[in-house]
Amino acid sequence: MLDVYKDEPRRAIFVIDSKSFYASVECVDRGKNPLQTMLIVMSQQENTNGGLVLAASPMAKKKLGISNVMRQRDVPYHPDLLIAEPRMNYYIEKNQQINDIYREFVADEDLHIYSIDESILDITDSYQYIISKFGDGHDLTRQQIARIIQKEIKKRTGIYTSVGIGDNPAMAKMALDLTAKHAPSLIGEWHYETIQKFLWPIETLSDVWHIGTRTAKKLNRLGIFSMKDLALHNPYHLIEKFGVIGGELYALAWGIDRSIVRQKYHAKSRALSNSQVLPRDYDNPTEIAVIIREIGEQIASRLRAKHLVTNQVSLGLGVGYHNPTDSQGFHAQMTLPSTNSNAQITQALQQLFTTHYHGEVIRHIAVSAGNLEAAGEEQLDLFIPPATMQQNHQLDETIDMIRQKFGIDAIFKSSSLAGGTMLDRVGLVGGHNGGNAYGYK
Repeated sequence: MLDVYKDEPRRAIFVIDSKSFYASVECVDRGKNPLQTMLIVMSQQENTNGGLVLAASPMAKKKLGISNVMRQRDVPYHPDLLIAEPRMNYYIEKNQQINDIYREFVADEDLHIYSIDESILDITDSYQYIISKFGDGHDLTRQQIARIIQKEIKKRTGIYTSVGIGDNPAMAKMALDLTAKHAPSLIGEWHYETIQKFLWPIETLSDVWHIGTRTAKKLNRLGIFSMKDLALHNPYHLIEKFGVIGGELYALAWGIDRSIVRQKYHAKSRALSNSQVLPRDYDNPTEIAVIIREIGEQIASRLRAKHLVTNQVSLGLGVGYHNPTDSQGFHAQMTLPSTNSNAQITQALQQLFTTHYHGEVIRHIAVSAGNLEAAGEEQLDLFIPPATMQQNHQLDETIDMIRQKFGIDAIFKSSSLAGGTMLDRVGLVGGHNGGNAYGYK
């Protein structure tokens, strides 16, 4: 059976997770051990309906049963529980510090930042360098190298890390999630030869990376209740039922992943998008239009910053809990002349809103710009004089420059004072406090 793997790539891949990252950063900042302290990071933004747990320390999870995305009202009281406001910019800074330490072990092209708390390292080509630097004249196993990295991170940042080791990225990721995070050493190592031992017995399919709850239910309906069942299922039947994903699921069950970290994926069709979960239900069309305009201008500004133009914009509106209509909202798009102009993009969005809005109570707004191209000569509009287009372009760039230098609230339209969300979101990162108000970068 191991002949299945004879032509598969074997590399030394580490997937490293900063354990309960946000909560750990806050614990270290208070001089406390992240594994022994009960602490949660809770966002108090209005769109969280009174408070939302973004991260909980391992002890808060173990002793109080607190989980991520738990509502404030459901968090049990305990006199030793510490509650911290999120400081997203500070977490980004710490993430950069940790990844700079990883760069002491691998070349930049062999490092992939998977998320703010996980990174993938391919140490295959730097193995001998690591041994010469840290081996003290002796050979080192992969687990010993993982331990060295853990110690360096702990010594310099105070953060504990879990390390999954595998012959490819998917295998290392599963070793992290299914073994390392539960091991005393916080290290798990898988190889092709141990897939049947570690992966095939898994019966809760949604515990496996890349398999969501809905996919797990579909697999169950096919009589697949374990990863072994999946590995021994007819792959052509999986492809028939799931399309391309069926083939990927079959390969995953055998621990096969042919991706190489340094061969970064570049999307052929690019898009920019912004979305907001609103702080309350909006039923006033004028206020909804203001927020759409604000998000549209943010998209246009991002396009100009990247020297791109778009010829397709889309608008999506999601309804609130107390929606009086039968509508579930809508998602619509339209084409327009290639542009990154505030006026042209927001006018297109307002046209979409006017056409498709029918009195729904709105709680979520999403705007995107697609079919992106490099900015060049702007296409003329028959209804706008060239001189006006040039003036508008100069005005947009001037506003960008002012906001970049003095902040987004340095200049704004008066309509943003009536129902808009832009000013309330100043200083937020990813929808949560950036930490600037607390004296952090």
